[in-house]
Order: sequence, then structure tokens, then C-alpha cells
Amino acid sequence: MADVNVSLQVLPVVPDECIYDVVDKVIELIDQSGVKYEVGPMETTMEGDLDFILDIIKKSQDVCTKEGAERVVSIIKIDYKVEGVTMDEKIGKYRK
Repeated sequence: MADVNVSLQVLPVVPDECIYDVVDKVIELIDQSGVKYEVGPMETTMEGDLDFILDIIKKSQDVCTKEGAERVVSIIKIDYKVEGVTMDEKIGKYRK
């Protein structure tokens, strides 16, 4: 399967002062996976094999609960086309 782009926003139900710490743990998981990714102010976008990325998303739920979240709301967006899609083709012209 060709590469897809998947954006993930996790909203762990934790005290306000803990939100960034929990989100940082999810980003650490993504980083350690080796998948290409970019962190944005509202979500993190990953590029690669869909099944691999979906596995990362499943693991991110566990990361949040292990960090104390009673509940996790995740918002996921998938950009797929048969020949593949890259972050660079979409935003490369905006990079400096």
C-alpha cells in the first residue's frame, strides 16, 4: 500500500496542568516508532503505511491511560489516494 497521511489529536481527560505532559508522551511514542511525522499546534501528522500508523494510534490510547487519563478522545484524519500522498506535496511550498 502507498503512503498515507494520518493526523492524530489526542485529548486525554486529565487535570489541565497534566495535558501537555501526557501529549508529550504520545509524541515520544510516535518519534520512537520511526514513522515520518510533524507536530502541529493542534495535531500531529504522520506519513507512512496505514496499518502501521493505526497501530501507533492504538498504542497512544494506552500511553494516555498509563499516564493517568480516565478517558481519551482521539480525533483522526486520514488522507489516502491510490498512488500515495505526502506531507511535502501538500505543504512543501510553505516551508522555508
